[in-house]
This record gives sequence, structure tokens and C-alpha cells, in this order.
Amino acid sequence: MRGSKHIGAFCRIFKAYVVGHDWGAVVGWNLSLFRPDRVIGLVNLSVPYFPRSPTTKTTESIRQIFGDGSHVIQFQEPGRAERAFARYDYMTVMKKFLLVTNKMIAPPDMEFIDYLETQSSLPPWLTEEDIRVFAEKFEESGFTGPLNYYRAMDLTWELLAPWQGSKIMVPVKFMVGDKDFGFKSGGTSEFVQGDEFRSLVPDLEVVIVGGHHFIQQENPQEVSSQILSFLRQHPADE
Repeated sequence: MRGSKHIGAFCRIFKAYVVGHDWGAVVGWNLSLFRPDRVIGLVNLSVPYFPRSPTTKTTESIRQIFGDGSHVIQFQEPGRAERAFARYDYMTVMKKFLLVTNKMIAPPDMEFIDYLETQSSLPPWLTEEDIRVFAEKFEESGFTGPLNYYRAMDLTWELLAPWQGSKIMVPVKFMVGDKDFGFKSGGTSEFVQGDEFRSLVPDLEVVIVGGHHFIQQENPQEVSSQILSFLRQHPADE
């Protein structure tokens, strides 16, 4: 956060629109929570703003709802997911994740990456070249960095204690795919379409679009149109 402050000052960008997906959405929620003065508006995809439990750590809450087969729980042990992923080439790992359609919960005694299907053919919105771009990046960096986001979830829970009960006070458009595994499980659909989400994010518009988890790739025209509509509704010079 300190680095982004310096970058913003250097570029003379003191307020900005923020768009995030999945973990990027989490970053967007937290930025809007910590520094609403720097955010003109937020468009987030797939991961809503959940209230922080005052007593139960994030991973324990997830374990209670989804069990030990959840990808979040399996990713907690350093090295476990890395060893499991290493049984596949990078293209296959990315294909498994980008085309996930089932619940992110592995059966007992099965590694999560083994549980994910490897599709024999690609949908029209995804090409081998698309997958190769992601695969080459992870081949350079490995998976530990991204997995550490999951391993820091309980630390994040601790650090967010001073903001317990706080609301997101910037304008927000939240988009989610109607077939997204996260939207369809754990009561998320009811939460997103219910009153509690709107109580936490008072200036909120919810848009459910056709697609799975990666709606910005599966349904780019609709997602782009919704982002542009949001920008028009909340001009920077307000």
C-alpha cells in the first residue's frame, strides 16, 4: 500500500478507478476500505466483500463450510500444492484452473489438482495460445507466490481487526458469472443478492452475467460494457 501511494504521487494520480477479479477483487475491496479517498469507483468480479468474523479465522470458517477438501485448506501447507502441481506440465495446470466448472472441493485423500478435470477440448473463448501465455509466466515464477496469498489469509484476518464492522463507502459494481462455482456454493448466491451485502457496500450495483469464474475472458463484451457503463455513471470529475 505504501508503494502504491508513492507511485500515485509520482504519476500525479491521486484518485483512480479500480477493477479487480478474484484475488484482485480482494485487493480492490481492501484498498477501498483503507483508502476510500483514493478510489473514484470499484468494479469487482467474482469475489464479493464478506464480513470479517470477529472470532473465527478465515481458514477455519472455510473449513467449517467446505471441509478439508477445499482448495483453500489444501493450499495452506507450504509445499503441498507445489508438489501436487509438479506432476503436471504448466499448460495442463492452467487448463485445469481456467476451465474449472465443478466445486473446488476434492474428495477425501485426493489432491485438489488431481480432482480438477482436464478438458479434452477448449471452449470458443479460450485458445491454446491464451493458456500458453499464463503457463509461461508461471513456468518462470513457480506457483509459491500466488499460493502464499492463501497462506496469508489468517494473517490478513488478524491485520483487518481495526476495520471490524467497517463498510465499503465508494461506488461499487460487482459482477459474477451465473455458473461460477463460488457463486453457486456456500450460500454465496443468497448473500450477493441479499440485504447483508448491500448493508456492507451501501453504494452497490450487482450484475449477474452469463459465464463461469473467468467472466472477463468468457464474456468480455458484456463485462467491458458493464465497466464502461459504470465509468459513465461515476465520472472522475464528480
